[in-house]
Amino acid sequence: MLKEEAIQAIRAAKEAWERQKVQKTLAKQPERHEEFITGSGYPVERLYTPVEIEDFDYLRDLGFPGEYPFTRGVQPTMYRGRLWTMRQYAGFGTAEESNQRYKFLLSQGQTGLSVAFDLPTQIGYDSDHPMAEGEVGKVGVAIDSLADMEVLFNEIPLDKVSTSMTINAPAAILLCMYMAVAEKQGVPFNKLRGTIQNDILKEYAARGTYIFPPEPSMRLITDIFAFCSKELPEWNTISISGYHIREAGSTAAQEIAFTLADGIAYVEAALRAGLQVDEFAPRLSFFFNAHNDFFEEIAKFRAARRLWAKIMKERFGAKDPRSMMLRFHTQTAGCTLTAQQPMNNIVRVAIQALAAVLGGTQSLHTNSYDEALALPCEEAVRIALRTQQIIAYESGVADTIDPLGGSYYIEALTNRLEKEAQDYIAKIDAMGGAVKAIEQGYIQREIQDSAYRYQKEIESGRRTVVGVNKFQMEEEPPKNLLKVDPAVGEAQKKRLKELKAQRDNRQVTRCLEELRRVASSKENVIPAIYEAVKAYATLGEICDVLRDVFGEYRPPDIV
Repeated sequence: MLKEEAIQAIRAAKEAWERQKVQKTLAKQPERHEEFITGSGYPVERLYTPVEIEDFDYLRDLGFPGEYPFTRGVQPTMYRGRLWTMRQYAGFGTAEESNQRYKFLLSQGQTGLSVAFDLPTQIGYDSDHPMAEGEVGKVGVAIDSLADMEVLFNEIPLDKVSTSMTINAPAAILLCMYMAVAEKQGVPFNKLRGTIQNDILKEYAARGTYIFPPEPSMRLITDIFAFCSKELPEWNTISISGYHIREAGSTAAQEIAFTLADGIAYVEAALRAGLQVDEFAPRLSFFFNAHNDFFEEIAKFRAARRLWAKIMKERFGAKDPRSMMLRFHTQTAGCTLTAQQPMNNIVRVAIQALAAVLGGTQSLHTNSYDEALALPCEEAVRIALRTQQIIAYESGVADTIDPLGGSYYIEALTNRLEKEAQDYIAKIDAMGGAVKAIEQGYIQREIQDSAYRYQKEIESGRRTVVGVNKFQMEEEPPKNLLKVDPAVGEAQKKRLKELKAQRDNRQVTRCLEELRRVASSKENVIPAIYEAVKAYATLGEICDVLRDVFGEYRPPDIV
């Protein structure tokens, strides 16, 4: 922190520079725009100096990596010790097809699996349900029972990989299936590493794959927290997701605020359930988007990390430093991929991935260039993975920690994003928390308004999207796109029919009745779900029991 007289001297010198140098240059050559803005619409100053961060205090605002407030990273040596986990989100068609894709990715150097489930699985329907018609295996892999999960991870030792599963409303069921596969492999639960997304609040606000109302949904989540704190100590019990909030159209500050507000709601729910903060908080994780504005995204990650540390320490009284760490996975921004000139997406993804690394991510998924057109083909997936590997092994950015820390622009942006996110969280607190804010439609309206502004900027030409509203060209129809065979749905129906004929249906009925009893009580539901899964009860059967007990969510009208 500079002394006041030094700040005043820099301010005076900057004003003189603007009068004497900048104005003369502008008279000869105007700047490209009247106003420069970030991806979120913040004005960008011509030049940043210590004047823009005059209250900056190194020890208070930055500190050191691995120490509170964790602005510079959650580990003391960051990528000098271990690189981020390289995940490629994958899953399509049948469990056999997805299993082959996972083996391909692992053979190419991927260091963690990330499972995409199809839409029926995400909303708790078996593949033979009328609601699943035409959707089986389309946007992810179809998982109807433990039998499918066994095939999905066939010959993949679960004590050797870290697995992330993008599943929310039925998260407890998919986790139990994963545990059952581990048991069959002889892998102890305490050796399992990975994450279930398990973030239902963002489904209500931004994504839409919910099943149950908020109260029982929060009960399922806190039951997972309690169960895993004892049985799966290395498992991340939730991935509190800003990614989908950003994909729906939020700004960077809104992504931070609404994600951390959801995190606050989960912590409060766990405390109400009788858990101690330092029992479950170290296994909370987060999931963020890496959007186009390079510097704003780096600042976003740093601001989120610092703000969460303060929330956990000051608001919840956490004592364990691990409870204050915001550990996060990043995915490059799917909403920025264009169907026009799709090879341009390789460059977009590289810039976004670099921002995530410079922002200190713990794991990373890089989108494939053809994802605006179809599920990614093998070539596109390989290029996406190679993008991460080139950043890791050739660019040098992983050799020192937080290399942009201390940049006047980065620190000013970090401060601004943190302050705006704090203001949003204060508004949400005044409404009674994230659940109430969602029920009132506040968060949804804020996201919709931001999305509308951003789209208007593109349509007006104020914001350039290369190949879309500028630098267009005639193109041939895309080739070699991955297509899911429509026969996948029929194959899954046949598999289900065979499963139900071969399993012990009396045992299934007993397990489902026990689940109904437990769900109607205050007992932890995870052991009952686990027994039902091991008896080969299907995802749909288990969800139907919970639907009967909990009811189904109907969203409010947002105007």
